[in-house]
Amino acid sequence: MVSSWEEKRKRLFCIVEVGNDRDFISRFYDWVNVLAIVINLAVSIAATFDAAEAAAGPVLLFIEQLTVAFFGVDFIFRVFTARYLYPDRSEPAAIGKYLTSFTGLVDLFSFLPYYLPFFFPAGLAAFRMFRVVRIFRLFRVNVYYDSLNVITEVIVSKKQQLISSVFIILVLMLASSLCMYSIEHDAQPEVFRNAFSGIWWSVSTLLTVGYGDIYPITPLGRAFSIVITFLGVGMVAIPTGIISAGFVDQYSRVKRLGEYGREESVRFIKVRLSENDPWRGKKLRDLDLPKGLIVAVIQRAKGVIVPKGDVVLETGDTLVLGAESFRDNQQIELKEVALTGKNPWIGEYIQDLDISRKTIIVMIRRKGELKIPRGDMILMEGDVLVLYSQRTIREGERMLL
Repeated sequence: MVSSWEEKRKRLFCIVEVGNDRDFISRFYDWVNVLAIVINLAVSIAATFDAAEAAAGPVLLFIEQLTVAFFGVDFIFRVFTARYLYPDRSEPAAIGKYLTSFTGLVDLFSFLPYYLPFFFPAGLAAFRMFRVVRIFRLFRVNVYYDSLNVITEVIVSKKQQLISSVFIILVLMLASSLCMYSIEHDAQPEVFRNAFSGIWWSVSTLLTVGYGDIYPITPLGRAFSIVITFLGVGMVAIPTGIISAGFVDQYSRVKRLGEYGREESVRFIKVRLSENDPWRGKKLRDLDLPKGLIVAVIQRAKGVIVPKGDVVLETGDTLVLGAESFRDNQQIELKEVALTGKNPWIGEYIQDLDISRKTIIVMIRRKGELKIPRGDMILMEGDVLVLYSQRTIREGERMLL
C-alpha cells in the first residue's frame, strides 16, 4: 500500500515537472501551466482599462479567480512532491529548500496575496502590490524552451562580471551625488538639500540623459554634469558588452563541440519476452549479460520501468538493451536482402548458396519472426536475409555452414 502511494506521488511529480514528448499527460499539464500564466497576466492588464472593466468585469474576475486557484493547486502539488525534486535531502529539508528557492517564492506569491485580503482586509493595498510578483511566474516558461535557457546560462556564467559592473555603477552614482551636492548646495539649497538629494539626479544622468526636474545651474556643476553623462554612457555599455560577449562565448563553445568533439553513439535494440523466454521470472541482477551490454529501459504495458536489480521480468515486457558502438577498422557492412519473385535463392539450402566467402548470413526474418540460419535451412519467398560482409574473414565457408 505504501509503495503504491509513493508511486502515485512520484507520478504526480513527473506530471508537474517538465515532461518528455511521449508523456502526454505531463506535456498537457505543461501547456496548461503556460496558458494559465499568459491568461492571468493578460486579464490583469485588461482589468486596468476602464472600458474592458465595464464591458467584461465579471468575466475578467472569474478568469482571474480560476487561474489563481490553479496556481494554488500547482503550489500544493510541488510542495507535496518536493522530495523528488531534491532526492538527496530528507522530506522536510526538501520542502524547506523549495519554499526558500526563487521559484518556490514566486509560486507562493502567485496566489497567496490574492486570498490574504479575505483574512486581513486592512492590508488590501499592500496585498495588491504583491500580486505583481505573478509576472515573475513567466520565468517558468523559460523552463520549457531550450532556446530561452541560453539567456539564463549566459547570465549565470557572467554573474561575477555583471555584479562587478553594477557595483562600479553604484559607487559612481554615490560619488557623483556627493560631488554635485558639494557644488550645487549653496546655489540650490532647496533642490540639493543633503548628500542623498542628488541620487535621483545621478541615476537619471548616468542611466539616461536626465529628466530636467533636477539640474545644475552653476558653471562648475554643468561641467561636472557633462563628465558624468559621458561616464554614464560607458557604464551602461559595460553590462551590455558582458552579456554580448557571453552569447558569443556560448555560440563558440557549441561550435567547438560540433567541430572537434567526437560523437560516440550507443546502439539500442528491443527484446520482447515471451512465455517460454528463459529471462521471464528472473531478476535483472541475475541476468548473465555480456560486458558492455545493459538494460536501459523496461517497457511494461503502457508504462516505463526504471531498471533496478530487484525488478522481476514478466511475460510481455519489452527490454531496451543498450551497448556501446563497436569501433572497427575492417570495413564491416550489414545489409538486408528480401527474397521476392523469381529470386534464385528461393527453395535453396543455405549451404548450397553461391555467395562470397566474405559474406555471412547473420539471421533470417520470416513472417515477423527471427530465425538463426543453419546450413540445412531452406529459404522461402518473403524471407529477409541479414548479410554481414567483411573484406577479410578467415574460414568463411566453415562459418557459413
